[in-house]
Amino acid sequence: MNPVGKARKTAIIDRFRRHVSSGKADFFESVGIDFVFGRREGPFVWDATSGKRLINCHCNGGVFNLGHRHADVIAAMQASLLSYDIGNHHLISEPRALLAEQLAHLLPGELTYTVFGVGGGEAIDLALKLARGYTGRHTIISAGGGYHGHTGLALATGDPQYRDPFGPNPPGFVQVPFNDRHALAEAMDDTTAAVIFETVPATYGIPVPGAEFFPFVRNLCNEHGALFIIDEVQTGLGRTGRLWGIEHYHTAPDIMVIGKGLSGGIYPMAATCMGAELESFFHANPFIHISTFGGAEVGCPVAMRVLDISSKPAFLEHVGHLAGIFKHGFEQLKSRHPEILVNLRQLGLMMGIEMVDGACGPVLSRTLYDNGILSVYANNNTAVSQLLPPLIIDAGLAAEILDRVDAGLSAAKQLLGL
Repeated sequence: MNPVGKARKTAIIDRFRRHVSSGKADFFESVGIDFVFGRREGPFVWDATSGKRLINCHCNGGVFNLGHRHADVIAAMQASLLSYDIGNHHLISEPRALLAEQLAHLLPGELTYTVFGVGGGEAIDLALKLARGYTGRHTIISAGGGYHGHTGLALATGDPQYRDPFGPNPPGFVQVPFNDRHALAEAMDDTTAAVIFETVPATYGIPVPGAEFFPFVRNLCNEHGALFIIDEVQTGLGRTGRLWGIEHYHTAPDIMVIGKGLSGGIYPMAATCMGAELESFFHANPFIHISTFGGAEVGCPVAMRVLDISSKPAFLEHVGHLAGIFKHGFEQLKSRHPEILVNLRQLGLMMGIEMVDGACGPVLSRTLYDNGILSVYANNNTAVSQLLPPLIIDAGLAAEILDRVDAGLSAAKQLLGL
C-alpha cells in the first residue's frame, strides 16, 4: 500500500509536528510554506495533497544531481535487490571492491583506496581521524562559515552556530577566512595535521575561490607536512562541469570526501578516498574503523551507475552548456533587477544568487516557492540563495527556471520595498 497523499495535509503536518520535529513544522508554518513531498520525477516534485509542482533547484545539496528516480539508477537498484542485501562490513566484498576500483580510475591524483560510509559527515570524520592518526598531529584548519556535516569531528570544523549549543569546541580546531592565502599561511605550522576545505562552500554562499588558491593550499601542505583534504560532497559528480570540482584547479588532495550525489537519490552512500600510503595506516588494525551500513552491497551497483552516467564526456559537456545559459540569463536579470541582484556566483551549475543584503535570501526563497521553484538561501550568508538544479535538465527548462527567477526577484523587491 502506498500511503503518500492519503491523509489530509493538516493531518500529515500535525503527525510530523508530534512525532518528528515540532520546530520544523512551526518554522514552515510561520513562513507560509506548507509543502509536503509527494510524487517526484526527474527535476520535479509535487505536493502530496494539493498537487503543487516545484522545479527542484535545491536538490538536497546535490543528492538529486540526476533528478528524482532516474530510470537507470532505479533499474540498478531493482537488479541489485535480486542478489544483495547490506552485506557485512567486516568481510571481503566483491560489490564494494568493484565500486572502489571504479572510483580509483576516476579520482584525481593517486587516490586508489576508498573507505565507504553512509553520509558525508561520517566520511569527513574518518578523513580527520586519519589525518590525525597518520601525521601524529592534532591541529585541523578549516574555513570560517564552512560546513562539513553535523557529526563529531565534522561539526568541529564548521560554523559555530551548529556546534555552540552543544558545548565548547574540542581543542585543535582552527578556522581561517576562505580563499585567504595569507591567513592560511599564518595559521599553519608544524603542528597542523590537515587543512580541509569545500571546493566551493555552499552553505557559505557559494564563493568561488581564485584559480591560485588550491594550488597554494597544496604547496603549503607539502611544505608543512600536513594533509590536504577536499570536501566534494556537493561539488562532486559533475555539478561544476567537471567530474570533480577540484579538477578546475589542476591540483589533487591527499584525501577526498564524496557523498550526497553518489547515492543517486536512491541508496545512501559516502566515500573517503585516499592514496596507498595513507591506507597503510590501517594495516596494524584493519578493524580500527568500521561502518555497519557503509558501502552496503545492495547500494554499490547504484553508485556505480551514478559514476557511469556522471563521468561521460557528453554529460559533462551538457552541464557546461547549461551553465552558459544561466550565465547569460543572469546577466540579463541583473540589468532588470539592479535594486536587488548583485551577481551570480557560479562554477558550472554550482550557483548562488548574490543579493544586496542578508534579508534578501529568506525572502527570495519564499517568492521562488510561490513561483514554482524549490530553492533555499545559504544559511551562513543569507544574502545568497542557492540555485542547484538537477544536471539532467534541458535548455528549455533552464529558460523556464530563469523566467521563474525573474518573477521571484520582482516579488522579492516588492516585499522588501526595493
